[in-house]
Amino acid sequence: MTEPEPLRRSSPRRGLLLVLKRLPGASLAEIAANLGVSKVAALGHLRGLEEEGLVERSSRAGKVGRPQAVFRLTPAAAALFPHSYADMSICALEFIDRRLGRPAIRELLAERAQEVAAKNRSRIPRAGLGARVEELARIRTEGGYMAEVGPRRSGSVEMLEHNCPILALAQKFPEACDVERRMFESLLEARVDVSHRVVAGDPVCRFLVRGAKART
Repeated sequence: MTEPEPLRRSSPRRGLLLVLKRLPGASLAEIAANLGVSKVAALGHLRGLEEEGLVERSSRAGKVGRPQAVFRLTPAAAALFPHSYADMSICALEFIDRRLGRPAIRELLAERAQEVAAKNRSRIPRAGLGARVEELARIRTEGGYMAEVGPRRSGSVEMLEHNCPILALAQKFPEACDVERRMFESLLEARVDVSHRVVAGDPVCRFLVRGAKART
Protein backbone atom coordinates (compact mmCIF):
# COMPACT_ATOMS: atom_id res chain seq x y z
CA MET A 1 0.00 0.00 0.00
CA THR A 2 1.40 3.40 -0.98
CA GLU A 3 1.97 5.75 1.94
CA PRO A 4 -0.11 8.98 1.76
CA GLU A 5 1.86 11.89 0.30
CA PRO A 6 2.02 13.96 3.51
CA LEU A 7 3.83 11.11 5.32
CA ARG A 8 6.35 10.14 2.63
CA ARG A 9 9.98 10.52 3.64
CA SER A 10 10.53 13.05 0.87
CA SER A 11 7.72 15.32 2.07
CA PRO A 12 8.83 18.24 4.29
CA ARG A 13 5.36 18.20 5.82
CA ARG A 14 5.88 14.73 7.27
CA GLY A 15 7.79 16.17 10.20
CA LEU A 16 5.08 18.73 10.81
CA LEU A 17 2.39 16.08 11.01
CA LEU A 18 4.49 14.05 13.44
CA VAL A 19 5.08 17.15 15.59
CA LEU A 20 1.34 17.80 15.81
CA LYS A 21 0.72 14.15 16.61
CA ARG A 22 3.07 14.50 19.56
CA LEU A 23 2.15 18.07 20.50
CA PRO A 24 -1.54 18.70 19.81
CA GLY A 25 -2.37 22.38 20.25
CA ALA A 26 1.19 23.56 19.51
CA SER A 27 1.82 27.18 18.58
CA LEU A 28 3.53 28.28 15.38
CA ALA A 29 6.70 29.06 17.32
CA GLU A 30 6.69 25.64 18.97
CA ILE A 31 6.17 23.90 15.64
CA ALA A 32 8.95 25.86 13.95
CA ALA A 33 11.33 25.16 16.84
CA ASN A 34 10.65 21.42 16.74
CA LEU A 35 11.15 21.33 12.96
CA GLY A 36 14.23 23.56 12.99
CA VAL A 37 12.74 25.90 10.36
CA SER A 38 11.53 29.49 10.28
CA LYS A 39 8.00 30.37 11.34
CA VAL A 40 7.32 31.54 7.78
CA ALA A 41 8.29 28.12 6.38
CA ALA A 42 6.27 26.28 9.02
CA LEU A 43 3.22 28.47 8.36
CA GLY A 44 3.43 27.74 4.65
CA HIS A 45 3.22 24.00 5.26
CA LEU A 46 0.47 24.46 7.85
CA ARG A 47 -1.68 26.40 5.40
CA GLY A 48 -1.32 23.63 2.83
CA LEU A 49 -2.37 21.01 5.35
CA GLU A 50 -5.28 23.18 6.47
CA GLU A 51 -6.51 23.36 2.89
CA GLU A 52 -6.37 19.57 2.70
CA GLY A 53 -8.44 19.30 5.89
CA LEU A 54 -5.63 17.63 7.86
CA VAL A 55 -4.85 20.49 10.26
CA GLU A 56 -7.10 22.98 12.04
CA ARG A 57 -6.29 26.07 14.04
CA SER A 58 -7.87 27.65 17.10
CA SER A 59 -6.80 30.32 19.58
CA ARG A 60 -5.27 30.08 23.03
CA ALA A 61 -5.24 32.90 25.53
CA GLY A 62 -1.74 34.19 26.15
CA LYS A 63 -0.28 35.74 29.29
CA VAL A 64 -0.14 39.12 27.55
CA GLY A 65 -1.41 40.54 24.26
CA ARG A 66 -3.71 38.92 21.75
CA PRO A 67 -4.76 35.25 21.84
CA GLN A 68 -2.21 32.91 20.26
CA ALA A 69 -3.00 30.68 17.29
CA VAL A 70 -2.50 26.97 17.96
CA PHE A 71 -2.72 23.98 15.62
CA ARG A 72 -3.84 20.37 15.86
CA LEU A 73 -4.59 17.46 13.55
CA THR A 74 -8.15 16.93 12.41
CA PRO A 75 -9.90 13.55 12.70
CA ALA A 76 -9.26 13.08 8.97
CA ALA A 77 -5.51 13.02 9.64
CA ALA A 78 -5.85 9.89 11.76
CA ALA A 79 -6.03 7.84 8.56
CA LEU A 80 -2.42 8.79 7.78
CA PHE A 81 -1.04 6.88 10.76
CA PRO A 82 -0.78 3.10 11.25
CA HIS A 83 -3.99 1.29 12.19
CA SER A 84 -3.04 -2.42 12.09
CA TYR A 85 -5.72 -3.71 9.68
CA ALA A 86 -8.44 -2.58 12.09
CA ASP A 87 -11.43 -3.47 9.91
CA MET A 88 -10.29 -7.06 9.39
CA SER A 89 -9.42 -7.55 13.06
CA ILE A 90 -12.74 -6.15 14.26
CA CYS A 91 -14.68 -8.33 11.84
CA ALA A 92 -12.85 -11.43 13.06
CA LEU A 93 -13.34 -10.59 16.74
CA GLU A 94 -17.03 -9.80 16.26
CA PHE A 95 -17.46 -13.21 14.62
CA ILE A 96 -15.75 -14.92 17.58
CA ASP A 97 -17.82 -12.87 20.03
CA ARG A 98 -21.06 -14.00 18.36
CA ARG A 99 -20.05 -17.65 18.18
CA LEU A 100 -18.07 -18.18 21.39
CA GLY A 101 -18.70 -15.17 23.62
CA ARG A 102 -16.58 -12.55 25.37
CA PRO A 103 -14.34 -14.98 27.30
CA ALA A 104 -13.05 -16.30 23.98
CA ILE A 105 -12.17 -12.73 22.95
CA ARG A 106 -10.14 -12.21 26.12
CA GLU A 107 -8.41 -15.56 25.64
CA LEU A 108 -7.50 -14.72 22.04
CA LEU A 109 -6.16 -11.27 22.93
CA ALA A 110 -4.12 -12.71 25.81
CA GLU A 111 -2.67 -15.45 23.59
CA ARG A 112 -1.67 -12.89 20.97
CA ALA A 113 -0.05 -10.72 23.64
CA GLN A 114 1.95 -13.72 24.88
CA GLU A 115 3.22 -14.32 21.34
CA VAL A 116 4.29 -10.68 21.00
CA ALA A 117 5.97 -10.78 24.41
CA ALA A 118 7.84 -14.00 23.57
CA LYS A 119 9.05 -12.50 20.29
CA ASN A 120 10.46 -9.40 21.98
CA ARG A 121 11.52 -10.65 25.41
CA SER A 122 15.15 -11.16 24.38
CA ARG A 123 15.37 -7.48 23.41
CA ILE A 124 14.55 -6.25 26.91
CA PRO A 125 17.84 -5.72 28.79
CA ARG A 126 18.43 -6.95 32.30
CA ALA A 127 19.76 -3.50 33.20
CA GLY A 128 17.88 -0.81 35.10
CA LEU A 129 14.21 0.07 34.76
CA GLY A 130 14.93 3.09 32.53
CA ALA A 131 16.83 0.99 29.99
CA ARG A 132 14.03 -1.59 29.89
CA VAL A 133 11.38 1.06 29.28
CA GLU A 134 13.52 2.69 26.55
CA GLU A 135 13.74 -0.60 24.67
CA LEU A 136 10.01 -1.22 25.06
CA ALA A 137 9.37 2.26 23.63
CA ARG A 138 11.52 1.36 20.61
CA ILE A 139 9.58 -1.88 20.12
CA ARG A 140 6.27 -0.04 20.34
CA THR A 141 7.42 2.67 17.91
CA GLU A 142 8.30 -0.06 15.41
CA GLY A 143 4.69 -1.19 15.76
CA GLY A 144 3.37 2.27 14.91
CA TYR A 145 2.63 3.55 18.43
CA MET A 146 5.02 6.55 18.29
CA ALA A 147 6.24 5.79 21.80
CA GLU A 148 8.75 7.77 23.82
CA VAL A 149 10.13 7.76 27.35
CA GLY A 150 8.87 10.63 29.46
CA PRO A 151 9.95 12.00 32.84
CA ARG A 152 11.84 9.76 35.24
CA ARG A 153 11.39 9.93 38.97
CA SER A 154 12.77 7.97 41.84
CA GLY A 155 11.71 4.39 41.22
CA SER A 156 9.48 5.12 38.22
CA VAL A 157 9.62 5.89 34.50
CA GLU A 158 6.91 7.32 32.27
CA MET A 159 6.20 6.05 28.75
CA LEU A 160 3.98 7.92 26.29
CA GLU A 161 2.34 6.60 23.12
CA HIS A 162 1.17 9.26 20.67
CA ASN A 163 -0.57 6.95 18.21
CA CYS A 164 -2.89 3.97 18.70
CA PRO A 165 -2.87 1.57 15.73
CA ILE A 166 -5.58 -0.52 17.41
CA LEU A 167 -7.86 2.42 18.31
CA ALA A 168 -10.88 1.20 16.34
CA LEU A 169 -10.47 -2.28 17.79
CA ALA A 170 -10.03 -1.00 21.37
CA GLN A 171 -13.19 1.09 21.06
CA LYS A 172 -15.21 -2.09 20.48
CA PHE A 173 -13.11 -4.42 22.65
CA PRO A 174 -11.62 -2.39 25.55
CA GLU A 175 -10.13 -5.61 26.93
CA ALA A 176 -7.32 -5.09 24.43
CA CYS A 177 -5.96 -2.14 26.42
CA ASP A 178 -5.61 -4.06 29.68
CA VAL A 179 -4.09 -7.03 27.86
CA GLU A 180 -1.38 -4.72 26.51
CA ARG A 181 -0.79 -3.23 29.96
CA ARG A 182 -0.29 -6.69 31.45
CA MET A 183 2.05 -7.57 28.57
CA PHE A 184 4.15 -4.54 29.50
CA GLU A 185 4.30 -5.76 33.10
CA SER A 186 5.48 -9.17 31.94
CA LEU A 187 8.18 -7.77 29.66
CA LEU A 188 9.42 -5.13 32.09
CA GLU A 189 9.01 -7.20 35.26
CA ALA A 190 7.47 -4.10 36.80
CA ARG A 191 4.15 -2.59 37.75
CA VAL A 192 2.48 -0.55 34.99
CA ASP A 193 -0.35 1.90 35.68
CA VAL A 194 -2.31 3.87 33.06
CA SER A 195 -3.45 7.46 33.59
CA HIS A 196 -4.39 8.52 30.04
CA ARG A 197 -5.84 6.61 27.09
CA VAL A 198 -6.34 7.66 23.47
CA VAL A 199 -9.42 5.42 23.38
CA ALA A 200 -10.88 7.54 26.22
CA GLY A 201 -10.35 10.75 24.26
CA ASP A 202 -6.95 11.71 25.63
CA PRO A 203 -4.29 12.93 23.16
CA VAL A 204 -1.82 10.31 24.40
CA CYS A 205 -1.61 6.98 26.22
CA ARG A 206 0.44 7.53 29.39
CA PHE A 207 1.97 4.64 31.32
CA LEU A 208 3.72 4.97 34.67
CA VAL A 209 6.18 2.12 35.18
CA ARG A 210 7.36 1.32 38.68
CA GLY A 211 9.99 -1.16 39.75
CA ALA A 212 8.81 -4.58 40.88
CA LYS A 213 9.61 -3.67 44.49
CA ALA A 214 6.83 -1.07 44.32
CA ARG A 215 4.17 -3.78 44.02
CA THR A 216 1.75 -4.14 46.90
